[in-house]
Amino acid sequence: MAKRFNLGSLASSAIAFVVMIGIADFFADATYEGARSITGPFLGTLGASATIVAATTGFGEMVGYLLRSVSGVWANNTQRYWLFALVGYSINMLAVPALALADNWAAAAALIAIERAGRALRKPAVETMMSFTAETIGRGWVFGLHTALDQAGATLGPLLVSLVIYLRGDYRSSFATLLISAVLCLVTLTLSRLLYPSPQAFARTGDSQEHTKKLSKPYWIYVAAGALVAAGFADFALISFHCQRRSILSESSVPLLYAVAMGMGAIASLVYGKCLDKLGFSVVLFAVLLGALFAPLAFSNSAWLAVLGSALWGLGKGAQDSVLKAELSRLLPMTSRSSGFGIYSSIFGVGWFAGSLIMGWLYEFSIAAMVAFSVLAQLLALPVFVLAERASHNSKATASPPATHPFD
Repeated sequence: MAKRFNLGSLASSAIAFVVMIGIADFFADATYEGARSITGPFLGTLGASATIVAATTGFGEMVGYLLRSVSGVWANNTQRYWLFALVGYSINMLAVPALALADNWAAAAALIAIERAGRALRKPAVETMMSFTAETIGRGWVFGLHTALDQAGATLGPLLVSLVIYLRGDYRSSFATLLISAVLCLVTLTLSRLLYPSPQAFARTGDSQEHTKKLSKPYWIYVAAGALVAAGFADFALISFHCQRRSILSESSVPLLYAVAMGMGAIASLVYGKCLDKLGFSVVLFAVLLGALFAPLAFSNSAWLAVLGSALWGLGKGAQDSVLKAELSRLLPMTSRSSGFGIYSSIFGVGWFAGSLIMGWLYEFSIAAMVAFSVLAQLLALPVFVLAERASHNSKATASPPATHPFD
């Protein structure tokens, strides 16, 4: 059995662990989200069209999400969660500053895919380690706090990129500067590994699902709902491409738009997380509904509407990484959490890629049709989420402790 920590109460140690991982992801998101804020325009300077931009970013996401099912099962079988985390973060972080060396869109696309692959390798293992603390300090709060920290980094990264572009007028210098945050991420992660070598010790025993590896019917319904959300959620690269093509914002202002989105996502993650632990499943529906409204504004011809649309996009992204993951953990047996997170992410990625291709193609012919597709796909997810929730209540196999867990 995993060794218990002697660092104060279990709840205090669990919170400290989540915060440490959150700080590592603060620097990680500053790195790759800083890069993502200019990926669309950068690909455009290398000769990529809107379809290529959407397909490139969508393919990168699909690769990243598909590999999560493999890494999730592998992490489940070996339970070497920290190994997957350390290797994955290293690949994830070092691919970003390498974009400074890309001299054509194909090379840049390959690095984007490699960066996503590194994230795929470590993501299920990290989510599993955090889920071990959920029953001690609350599912919503765990994933909400973590998402708020990493999206705070995702806010800082684009601001840093915007400053570098303003001072140097060069995308490549921005990518190179992100090496600093990449190194800080890896240092923080290594320290976390030394302080908390066995996160399994945070898990409370007595879970009715603890000794089963079967993924339930409600889980698969929930996965289908997540795929619909992904299909309608345009990659920010397409939003930034639109703002540049229509001259809605200046070159140095586009990263600021992304910073707004990430800042809103960070705030929303904390609020959504706390509300989920207090109010339950209805928070998921509200968060998805609110996020679905971004497209009509983000793809308008108004700078102010683009800002508002990007803020709603950030709310939707924050919900995906916080309350959607928190509710998913409730449907997963402890012994299959890595594979369950990985499979969910893989199918989510397929939905993202398919939606990206459709929206990129529609953008070339009719922005209005693209917007309609985006909104409709996400709204269709709502009744499927409801179906998953009803199925979970009717299935003894997915019975779990209440969502609200006070601090020890």
